[in-house]
Amino acid sequence: MANHPSAQKRNRQRVVRTERNRAAKSSVRSAVKKARSAIAAGDKAAAKATVATASTALAKAAKKGVLHKNSASRVTSRIQSALAKLG
Repeated sequence: MANHPSAQKRNRQRVVRTERNRAAKSSVRSAVKKARSAIAAGDKAAAKATVATASTALAKAAKKGVLHKNSASRVTSRIQSALAKLG
């Protein structure tokens, strides 16, 4: 348990940050999962829309520091290339 006021404040900030990051990661994972399932289904129009949404979510998460920049870039690249293989 933190004893100093500054340590108590850092602990409160950690809790808030962790919850915010957890929510952002979860929404990014959901968007990527939807994009991958749309690609697997073979529906090009739906896949294109979901891939665009997932790419945006990944970029925002990377910008906020929730995900590493290269990690977001790698996932974006993989779903974009999977979409390109559709047609």
